[in-house]
Amino acid sequence: MGCSAFALAGCGADDISSPGAGSIDVDINNPAPTPTPTPGTGLVEAASECPGAAATGGLALSNDGIITGPEGSWRVCTLPSLVNVSSTLPKQAGVIYRLNGRVDVGCDGGFAAPTSAAPRTTSTVACGGRSLTADTNVTLTIEPGVIVYGDSTTAASWLAVNRGNKLIANGTATSPIIFTSLQNVRGSNNNDSQGQWGGVVLLGRGITTDCSEGMGTVAGQNCERVTEGAADPANFGGRDNTYNAGSLQYVQIRFSGYSLAPGNELQSLTGGGIGTGTTLDYIQSVNSSDDGSEFFGGAMNMKHYIAVNADDDSLDLDTGVQANVQYALLLQKASAGDAFFEFDSNGNEADTPRTHITVGNFTAIQTAVGSGNSGDQAGGLVRGNADATFLNGVIYTPDNECLRVNGSAPAGTDAASLAAHSVVMTCGGDTPVLGTGSLDNAEAAAQFNAGTNNNATFTSTLTSTFVNGAGEGAVTPFTNYASLNTQGQTNISSFFTTETYIGAVENSSDLWFRGWTCDTTNVSFGSNSACTALPTT
Repeated sequence: MGCSAFALAGCGADDISSPGAGSIDVDINNPAPTPTPTPGTGLVEAASECPGAAATGGLALSNDGIITGPEGSWRVCTLPSLVNVSSTLPKQAGVIYRLNGRVDVGCDGGFAAPTSAAPRTTSTVACGGRSLTADTNVTLTIEPGVIVYGDSTTAASWLAVNRGNKLIANGTATSPIIFTSLQNVRGSNNNDSQGQWGGVVLLGRGITTDCSEGMGTVAGQNCERVTEGAADPANFGGRDNTYNAGSLQYVQIRFSGYSLAPGNELQSLTGGGIGTGTTLDYIQSVNSSDDGSEFFGGAMNMKHYIAVNADDDSLDLDTGVQANVQYALLLQKASAGDAFFEFDSNGNEADTPRTHITVGNFTAIQTAVGSGNSGDQAGGLVRGNADATFLNGVIYTPDNECLRVNGSAPAGTDAASLAAHSVVMTCGGDTPVLGTGSLDNAEAAAQFNAGTNNNATFTSTLTSTFVNGAGEGAVTPFTNYASLNTQGQTNISSFFTTETYIGAVENSSDLWFRGWTCDTTNVSFGSNSACTALPTT
């Protein structure tokens, strides 16, 4: 029931991709030619050359001429299809970086890191002319303020960071890193544009369930999964839930979700088997044609996450992932998208580990009939033998049910479970909490009502779309994070910051979302930077 029409033949977690509810809008209309910038006009002026090998650390960039848009012109510097040496994309005036199809960071190092005591057991593999018996250990570093765009003119463009390699994309509050599309650079996008390139994919050696065919078993602890839809699949999985795939901080990912194959679309950000060693903080997903982000297996910690206008779910977690998220704004477009969140272990519900997610200090907004009802039937969905804990949350979806808990566990195992503390909900529909499958409405509602300081009939006083008002400010917050460690995860309390308020944004003085984000026509963060435009500095 949580699948779109694109995927009715294979409901459940769709590997690296899970198809969105709406059609893909790939806007390729070129705007009128932009005048050639001249000094003093305030427009970007194309650099004369691409950064050389000395500036990049050895990476050879292809100089592919000049591209123009409303903000001026840039020198187009195209990455090779394989980054096989640790490299840096420097911030340089008038330079923009291009992904021409799939770009791999390093080569896949396999299920476990090869060592001298346990070398690679298969034959050596070719990797850009290198014969490998160990990890490539390639790190791609992207400097603050850099813009990288995906050009899917001839092939789906996406960035795949393979096992044994890292991506370091650390922007700043005033100079975020922007991953976007060719159409965004040309200035042809609007608030409905989406699905124009693939997105960022981090692949690791975390524990996963629902193994791909011929890639191990959960019982044998050698389970792996493969990216569906890609001509050259990217694999993930292992036994290391502390795996470090790198760091993303102060990053925007715009207009992504390209379909690799019918029914298989990438998200803005996808994590496959990443671990707690990976840093994810201050990340904005804009207009993904599928999920804002999706994580499969492994263990994930993320703070300051914003998903705007996702055409499927704002946050999707599958196949045994152990996840903690704090400070999340999940903001969907009117009459579009599916659920705020979808959490499951769908496909093999008896497998362990069960998907387990704890979300604290979140605000989730749907504003019109049609939102959240495409497949998940409510603002948030917990199903497939998953365990979800919601803390200090605000849910506003006045035309829909707020939560759906679907009991789909096999005989002899527990159904999906929901725990909530200090969560207030403004809901529509027949019931705030909907039960389906083996759970009826009363059983599902009982899970929500068992928590402390919850209110399923709350009257919202939110201001500026997502900022707490007087009503939200009066709710007693949950602070006893240490008590959650008994639910299957450890060290939860060390990840979460104890707060004295519910929701993602305490009041009008709380501006953690401002400056590094971009604005859409339906959601403004006060950044004075439209997502349909690019910065000129």
